[in-house]
Amino acid sequence: MVRLIEPSGEGCRLLVRLTPKSSRDGLDGIDTLADGRLFLKARVRAVPEKGKANAQLVNILSKFLDVPTSAIRIGAGATSRLKTVHVDAPATEIEARLSKATD
Repeated sequence: MVRLIEPSGEGCRLLVRLTPKSSRDGLDGIDTLADGRLFLKARVRAVPEKGKANAQLVNILSKFLDVPTSAIRIGAGATSRLKTVHVDAPATEIEARLSKATD
């Protein structure tokens, strides 16, 4: 079974598809890629220049997941729409918090 959140070392990782230059900031639920992987849909008002959109994504995830911004980092895909995000928190906790945020 494919999961949205995968344990990774001391924390977990998840795929996020980011839409910059949106009319609002927020999370838009969960979707599936053609290969069956799950990803979180997010949008930010920031432009994709000099890491502004990525920084806003970290702020949004920090708020919704109730973890400090220092506990979130973009591991892969910094310049693409599909990003691998690492969160320094147990996968079970993040899964529970994320399900509340996307309901």
